[in-house]
Amino acid sequence: MECETIFRAFRPPETARCRLYNPLRRRGALYTLPSLGRLKSLFFESAAPVSGFSQIRTRLFKILVKITEFKYRHLYGMDLGEHVRISRGARLDRTNPKGVHIGDYTAITGGAAILTHDFVTRTWKDTYVGSNCFLGFNAIILAGVKVGDGCIISPNTVVVRDVPPNSVVMGNPGKVVEQNIVTSKWGIRLDKGNDSPVAH
Repeated sequence: MECETIFRAFRPPETARCRLYNPLRRRGALYTLPSLGRLKSLFFESAAPVSGFSQIRTRLFKILVKITEFKYRHLYGMDLGEHVRISRGARLDRTNPKGVHIGDYTAITGGAAILTHDFVTRTWKDTYVGSNCFLGFNAIILAGVKVGDGCIISPNTVVVRDVPPNSVVMGNPGKVVEQNIVTSKWGIRLDKGNDSPVAH
């Protein structure tokens, strides 16, 4: 039992006693847990690492990434650079899919949207996101906007105009709050930050 991990999903009674691992105490000590009502809980009986599960999860993640890339590149005809990371919840406009252009090593998180059309004016425009960029959660890039290389678009930002390279954009509407930043792959920031704020 020491080397294997047993998972048990059950509805705990008013007080459930189970074996939990606590690194500060000895292995296998018993602890009392309060009732969680109707919620099902997952309890671990031993502290053995679940390395097999994490390896399987990593492999499945890589397969999903390849499927997503294939879907956007070949089925929709979007222009995606090398090693682009697109989260499952990201929204790339399929109304004008050939208008989506994303550079190499750019990360697009869940909820982020890249638009290539305007429903009100009935126009379709190309939207560009450069290389080594990061689009935060729920960020929106409107149709016809060009985001330069090495930019960070903060969460919940609405980008309505072109963004110069190596900039940080925040707000609604999005404003450049910092320039001359240094990013690496997927928009990971390398400099310390706040070295070159934009004068207002």
